[in-house]
Amino acid sequence: MQSPQIQQAGAAVADAPRPGASATFAELLKRVKAEGLLDLDPRYYVGRLALNTGLLVIGFAAFFALGDSWWQLVTAMWLGLCGGQSAFMWHDAGHKAMFRGKKAASAVGYFHANVVNGVSYGWWVNHHNRHHSNPNHLDMDPDIGRRTAIFDIKQYPSRRGVQKFIVRYQSVLFFVLLVLEGFKMLRTAVVSIAQGKTKRPVLESALLLLRTAAYLTLAFTVLSPVLAVVFVLVQHAVLGVYFGMIFAPNHKGMDVRDGEQETLDWLERQVLTSRNIRPNLLVDFLYGGLNYQVEHHLFPAMPQKNLARARELTREYCAERGVPYHEVGFWASYREVAGYLHEVSAPVRRGDVAQEIRRQAAGAS
Repeated sequence: MQSPQIQQAGAAVADAPRPGASATFAELLKRVKAEGLLDLDPRYYVGRLALNTGLLVIGFAAFFALGDSWWQLVTAMWLGLCGGQSAFMWHDAGHKAMFRGKKAASAVGYFHANVVNGVSYGWWVNHHNRHHSNPNHLDMDPDIGRRTAIFDIKQYPSRRGVQKFIVRYQSVLFFVLLVLEGFKMLRTAVVSIAQGKTKRPVLESALLLLRTAAYLTLAFTVLSPVLAVVFVLVQHAVLGVYFGMIFAPNHKGMDVRDGEQETLDWLERQVLTSRNIRPNLLVDFLYGGLNYQVEHHLFPAMPQKNLARARELTREYCAERGVPYHEVGFWASYREVAGYLHEVSAPVRRGDVAQEIRRQAAGAS
């Protein structure tokens, strides 16, 4: 099932020459390279790392200054937001957009993922690379497979118990449950390491244990037990919501495929499945450049500071070749996501899931 925006995009593609015939990624890449947009600028990221460090220092300074006070919940929210900003550092390091050298990138990645946020960097790199290869593919994109929400009605029969209730009202509960995303990422880290799904389990385990010990020791030493528990819950809830609000608009409600093989070429695959959020200084900061989702997916190793110019080149090229390019404002992006989730789950509320699945299967044959 597709949103009205994707149905319109599909119509535009049908009316125009297929991008595979009239547009090539190589041609766009040539334009991007001609302006040096894929060249690294480590000085930029040194500045970003310094800024993130400063934000964390402010948070810890406030934590020790306030002591056992309920004002610490403001600190908890601040540190949750700092965790989201820190995630942009491990993200860009993992894409080799920060440093080409593996050692430097890995050091940044493991510190900001495992130590700052309690996320397995090794698991994330593997997971995220597979997502980039086949975004919004029901069978190949792990970002779709690991969520309770459904993005096609054929996913519903695999849901059990409370998951069915969540799907029924997923247009609202998808956002409400983001408060658990921080805890979910921590659980995923522990499980993936225990199951041998990371390349450096000893290092990752040690970093996670160090983080947990330091975090809980500080919380329960400086704060009263009740306040310490509330502090941990608030900090992780804010972190989870921030994580979720960053990733939710990127692909949800855009083109979805399934099957054993990919049906789109690289250019179509990244442009038709990604949604940009219209940029400004605040949006660029809050999203760490991921509001340029189309360009990020086309050029994953591009430094964050060059994405704005790449957007101009990509929009121009897509307009020339008749490739649908989707960009909306901040609030419109979340309305589209909620609308899409509501539309997909409509057969559940009507009680005609089986009929809808048969109808889709008949239409695809």
